[in-house]
Amino acid sequence: MKNLFFICFILLSNISLSYSENNNDIDNRGSISGTVLDAKLKQPLPYVNVIIKNENNVTLTGGITLDDGSFKIEKIADGNIVVSIQYIGYKTFSKKVNITKGNYKVNLGNIYLEEEAESLDAVTVVAETSTIQQKVDRKVITIGKDLTTAGATASDIMNNIPSVNVDQQTGNISLRGNENVRVMVDGKLTNVPIAQLLRQIPSTSIKQIELITNPSAKYNPEGMSGIINIKLHKNTKLGFNGNLNVGLTKEIFAKFNSSIDMNYRNGKFNFYGNYGNNIGNNDNFGEINRLDDNSRQDFKFGNNNKSHLYKLGVDFYMNDNNTISFFTNQNIFNGAGFGNTLITYTNLEQQQLFKNKTKNNSGQYNLAFKHKFKNEDETLDLELDYNDFERDEIANFDFVNFNFPPNYVDDVDTKRDRTTINLDYVKPLNDKEKLELGAEVRLFNSDIDYESTGLSFDSIGNTIQTPSTVFDYSRNIYSVYVSYGKTINEKWNYQVGARAEQVFVDAEPLQLFNNNTSLFSPFENNYFQIYPSVFLSYSPSEKKTFQFSMSRRVDRPGLQQVNPIREWSTPRVSSFGNPELVPQFTNSAEFNFTKNLKNGSITSGVFFRLIEDNINRFVRIDRADITTGNVILSFDNFDSTTAFGIELSSNYRPTKWWSLNGSFDLYSQTQTGITEFLDLETNDYSLATIDDIKANKTEVNNVVWNLRLFNNFKASKKLSFSLFTMYRGEEKGIQFTRKPMFMVNTGMRYSFLPDNRATFSVNYSDIFNTMMFEFEANNPFPGIGAFNWESNTWNIALAYRFGGGNYRALRRKQRDSNTKSSGGGFL
Repeated sequence: MKNLFFICFILLSNISLSYSENNNDIDNRGSISGTVLDAKLKQPLPYVNVIIKNENNVTLTGGITLDDGSFKIEKIADGNIVVSIQYIGYKTFSKKVNITKGNYKVNLGNIYLEEEAESLDAVTVVAETSTIQQKVDRKVITIGKDLTTAGATASDIMNNIPSVNVDQQTGNISLRGNENVRVMVDGKLTNVPIAQLLRQIPSTSIKQIELITNPSAKYNPEGMSGIINIKLHKNTKLGFNGNLNVGLTKEIFAKFNSSIDMNYRNGKFNFYGNYGNNIGNNDNFGEINRLDDNSRQDFKFGNNNKSHLYKLGVDFYMNDNNTISFFTNQNIFNGAGFGNTLITYTNLEQQQLFKNKTKNNSGQYNLAFKHKFKNEDETLDLELDYNDFERDEIANFDFVNFNFPPNYVDDVDTKRDRTTINLDYVKPLNDKEKLELGAEVRLFNSDIDYESTGLSFDSIGNTIQTPSTVFDYSRNIYSVYVSYGKTINEKWNYQVGARAEQVFVDAEPLQLFNNNTSLFSPFENNYFQIYPSVFLSYSPSEKKTFQFSMSRRVDRPGLQQVNPIREWSTPRVSSFGNPELVPQFTNSAEFNFTKNLKNGSITSGVFFRLIEDNINRFVRIDRADITTGNVILSFDNFDSTTAFGIELSSNYRPTKWWSLNGSFDLYSQTQTGITEFLDLETNDYSLATIDDIKANKTEVNNVVWNLRLFNNFKASKKLSFSLFTMYRGEEKGIQFTRKPMFMVNTGMRYSFLPDNRATFSVNYSDIFNTMMFEFEANNPFPGIGAFNWESNTWNIALAYRFGGGNYRALRRKQRDSNTKSSGGGFL
């Protein structure tokens, strides 16, 4: 695969060179010359883009400045032109010039470029407070220092984001109350399990979080509730620059996190890198009281995890119209965990002791080529992305006072790889219409090998060695899309599009006994679907915007949902996937209104979803030993269902020293599931037989509301305080009803050193220690319980921004006085 990337890199370079050739055979007589200098330092700026355009904003020709900042563009046709001088980190200089008789050779003299005061895309300067912006197809949250000090990891700050919730026990993330959401990093899917990924990304490495609830045809349609895209910092400021962050979090155990991102921009090249880590122990505990047999389960879980995330990349600005970029992400994780489950009956105590060691490595390699045509808004993008993932887990299970099973060891090896090829073309038809076309190939393969020293039961109840299981799963997707957008009267905008996909799914689960027989059959699911999308925007004034969108989406089963190998197990509950699970489809519509106020903005919206072949939990009695009353959790497809909700969010600054971000969301969804139970006259499960197993179809109407309010108080230019409050309403599910959750966090930040380069922060989370997961269980057995984690924590952090000096050209001797000012060339 790496050889393929190298070959593609060479081919793309040659393609770029072919675009940069000057085929202009007309003897145009005009020329433009001048010298570009830094306005503050009065130093020459080399490799600055000099672009010549006509009055219709179409690029005619151009070049770049030499080491001494000078440039000369020749062979320019007669007429009115615009000279545009552009350099990342500086304000663009534009000047109208008339090339005519008597004015063919124009010398602009010294041109002084001023630095941009603040540019989010060009330099990593983290604002004090986070902001929320509603766009046509997404909500963009720009992460400020108030959120980066809210917790050490992406998982910690996600609960502060509107419409997003993270289950602190499992790490599962949900959007608008639904866990069927796709999480991407820098617009790319990853093979790392999402719960683990969120705990590995340092919060200080995050620039923005995008909530794409109704993606356009350009995006792949996966995720019923949409896409969460985490954008990491990428610095492109001139010279050598960077940011360093260190932090310590503690309640019971200390957890250390740090990150550094750096870049070096010199002429045609921009090199950048990012490193982040999270190291520490975590503690969780809880209890479940079953009311049917008066038993009590006490849980104690912990882990010692070390994760490291690396990102290295380079941008090669070949000329004005062609750029090649390459980056790699490397994710290294080592963890050791334990679990202690104590079951107490009236006259008996049982105990399960669990220990595991996990090691996984994930690598991503991305190569991209971007070409701009004469009209700089007409672009062609080609991207190749390869991602591999390997995970090894060894788990030991020891049992006290259990007749069955005996102690055993599980060994699970996982390998995954994903290859994605994207081709995107954007063509402005005129200044009001735009056409987008594209194609994508996604190839995904997963191999899981499972071995165990334990014992199981066969189909007739005999004790056997737990069979080895091999699960091979592949999903290949081939898609094309088209999108057309138009602006009418500067107030109306619309965009329509469609994406067509052909999907091939092949699952081969093999469960091997001594005679090589299998309990599972191979499964195939090949299907073709078209996913239309419509977006409409109306802005009657600069202060008001109305937006409406509709789309069709798909939620393909996740790997753990189809994997027949046991995902996790306690003495009374085990979880398995269903290889024959099919996708669920969602037809979604939403309406948003944004009003810009004098001191902020407010956005409100409503959404509706119709869900086909709904995926949900299936609870069944464990037939391996019916007399224990233990159950197995799995997944199945159910009838169509609906969901709707409302959202309200606002950025507002009541005074110069007080700013706030607030959000409220309410959503409702009908959930359907199947629950098996034992129909006994008494609760004596030792008398149960297979004939006592019955099943109920369970339907739950769930209405949940959440409230978040983030306040930032600025005491001075250097000192500020924050106060965050979150309330999460009661939530009903197939198995249990979760009780309301409430949390209050507070924090302080102090900036010092010249230009406020350093920031010291202290954050105290869950100050009243109220954050816990309490529930009442209904299916398959009645019970109550609660789980706790380290939420009442102190976080101390230090951030330092270094570099920022402008590039000073290395004064080389001019060896060729006839050097062309074109931007072509190869490494």
